[in-house]
Amino acid sequence: MIVIGETLVSEDIFEAFFVCDLQACKGACCVEGDSGAPLLESEVLQLEKYWPQVKSYLSEEYSNAVESQGVAVVDDDGELTTPLSGEHGPCAFVFYDDKGIAKCGYERLFLEGKSDWKKPISCHLYPIRLTKLKEYTGVNYHQWPICKPACECGSKLKVPVFRFLKEPLIRQFGKEWFDEAELVYAALIEEQKGAE
Repeated sequence: MIVIGETLVSEDIFEAFFVCDLQACKGACCVEGDSGAPLLESEVLQLEKYWPQVKSYLSEEYSNAVESQGVAVVDDDGELTTPLSGEHGPCAFVFYDDKGIAKCGYERLFLEGKSDWKKPISCHLYPIRLTKLKEYTGVNYHQWPICKPACECGSKLKVPVFRFLKEPLIRQFGKEWFDEAELVYAALIEEQKGAE
């Protein structure tokens, strides 16, 4: 683990390669799993604020799931998460494009210039997951078989996880943090070269 500012960072985010391949996975991370995406309490206000507009992008089944559960739910582990459509169904904020790819209604609203908030930070940061520790925030790479195409794509393009997630990492921790992450990466590369 590497300390950057007030974070404890797993070396995996520098060593593993990752670039989402939506044509291959069809947005499976928004569809698979037993629980919705982790939420911060502050994000519930954003979800509520833009829900009336986002609702128009969703199927009736998904919008009804949100209307009945609310924009945030507490899962079996006591964590605040996005609601699901069905017991183990997709995130209820999902819509499908003409290629059958699952996408986020909130992100669509943002990309269309109709909001100033993209989506929950846990979604934006995926496959990085944050864990609150006693003195630090843990920054870990979550490996999931459904992301195999992203690992293969990242390997071909030689893009480490942290560089693929530059925008959300800066959104979460600031540019100074990301610049330090780049220095850490450069040092790890030099270390590798020295070991060869």
